[in-house]
Amino acid sequence: MKFELPWGVTREPVMGRRMVATSQPLAAQAGLRLLDRGGSAADAAVAAAAALTVVEPTSNGLGSDAFAMWWDGHCVHGMNASGCSPRALDVDRLRLGEAMPRRGWDAVTVPGAVSGWMHLWKVAGTLDLPTLLEPAIALAREGFMVSPQTARSWRRAVERYADMPAWMATFAPDGRGPGEGEYVRLPDHADTLEAIAATQGEAFYGGALAQAMVNDAAAAGGALTLDDLKQHTNLDVTPLHVTLGDITLHELPPNGQGIAALIATGVYDRLGGATLDPDDPAAMHLQIEAMKLGFADAGEHVADPDDLRIDPAALLLDERLSALARQVRAGEARPLCDGVPQWSSTVY
Repeated sequence: MKFELPWGVTREPVMGRRMVATSQPLAAQAGLRLLDRGGSAADAAVAAAAALTVVEPTSNGLGSDAFAMWWDGHCVHGMNASGCSPRALDVDRLRLGEAMPRRGWDAVTVPGAVSGWMHLWKVAGTLDLPTLLEPAIALAREGFMVSPQTARSWRRAVERYADMPAWMATFAPDGRGPGEGEYVRLPDHADTLEAIAATQGEAFYGGALAQAMVNDAAAAGGALTLDDLKQHTNLDVTPLHVTLGDITLHELPPNGQGIAALIATGVYDRLGGATLDPDDPAAMHLQIEAMKLGFADAGEHVADPDDLRIDPAALLLDERLSALARQVRAGEARPLCDGVPQWSSTVY
């Protein structure tokens, strides 16, 4: 079979039976290792996610959230493992500020990532949990070479958290972030991952790790309690979808931002996007205008699942997407409805 690549690319594609895509090669290798050992896609996803908290801690953390979608051969399932704010958080006090805090315990929600790993492993995993976390534990204990992008982010993080002694002691013991190619070991991180593997996450939500988090929060005036951690649950959600030509795109419902992509895709489809050359400037214009409409809706409607003012599926009704599409003009750039986008990044 001959592959025709666009844009004059000469690199030959190499097709494999298995694929893992991450933002850091060592994490992708961790997932591939699990597939080679007979693991499922869920096993590989958990292994890669755990490894990312080690080799790219600047974008991934054990204190973060997790979302997932998977196909079981019949339908697409969804999981929302994002945590709530602590029950004792003083909302009225936060309203006195100019903006939501971005640092410190007031900015912390119950971490859902570990519970998300456990859920995905239990419903679709095939190997035992210590095997899944083994690559991440080895990377943390034996060390790894820091990649260039991570080194740059690490340096920015040192500037941001320089006034937090515990963070500095863990991630910048010499008062600086590691450089490109520098060898780093995170033995405490390895111990934490081992405790998670040995207890199927219980240590993180009700055991020694949970108590350590609560103790630190209390010492700093934070609102997180042991009950907040123990009562955390994941949400089983039904993904939403739209079509673009003969392709179906699935995204999780709010509180995630995927609805913006669905609205934009639905609008673009009604503008004839499936038939357009994606590199045509005219097509790019329509994509940009459709995305503006998607972001505007997301800014207006995305919220905690318990506090949504509208059923997200109603935003994707045919007549509504068609009405939005009629607002797009081929020769006109509409103003941004939800503010100018700021620099940000995450992993997917």
